[in-house]
Amino acid sequence: MTSTSTAAFRSRAERRRDTEHRLARDVDVWVASASPDGLPHLVPLSFDWDGERLTLATPRDSRTGRNLAASRTVRLGLGPTRDVTVIDGEVEVLEIDALPRERADRFAARTGFDPRAQSAPYRWFRVAPRRVLAWREENELRGRELMRDGRWLA
Repeated sequence: MTSTSTAAFRSRAERRRDTEHRLARDVDVWVASASPDGLPHLVPLSFDWDGERLTLATPRDSRTGRNLAASRTVRLGLGPTRDVTVIDGEVEVLEIDALPRERADRFAARTGFDPRAQSAPYRWFRVAPRRVLAWREENELRGRELMRDGRWLA
């Protein structure tokens, strides 16, 4: 980021609207997790947003699946580097048949991928945002925190 940014400064309320728009329309998110011994791992996964939580799916025995199940925490990254949203969240782990059918059907329709149809055993990972940051350029670093302790600040 450059300090000579000409990008218009957005208020916290504008950034929240932009973030919620991105959550409602984007389909993929970067998922950062860590093993119990601290080995980081980063992968893109498809997601669905219901207005409160993100739903992800990945194989139960994948590195990401094991990390999320063990730590129950995650960091997610949405958007390009000049319009980023970072979400720190708490993870609820559900077996593939534990998510209500309408939620699983919505995920499959939205993402074009149905983990219930895979031969490898998948799990659902429901992410409750606890902290959300959003900024475009250096001029938006101040005030980038949009959510703290699971509560929107704007």
